Amino acid sequence: MQRIAIHVSGRVQGVGYRAFVVRQAEELGIKGWTRNLANGDVQTLAEGNKETLEQFLSRLLEGPRYAEVMRHNTLYSEATGEFTGFSIRS
Repeated sequence: MQRIAIHVSGRVQGVGYRAFVVRQAEELGIKGWTRNLANGDVQTLAEGNKETLEQFLSRLLEGPRYAEVMRHNTLYSEATGEFTGFSIRS
């Protein structure tokens, strides 16, 4: 199991991006959270197997219909197993 920290910039707030992230995570069985940042970016922390996390990342970079991901930073590390589901944080 691995952990991935994803930070996306662009038109990712006010377009249903976090709800999209939750749907993708639930569909893929990924655990973790996502949240809006004050600067207009979105941060996501997720855990799962590497192949599934790569699928998840690919979907997040595509985003929902009205989103436009311009930049992203991604960092992989070892999973901690601390999450029981996937949520939106404030």
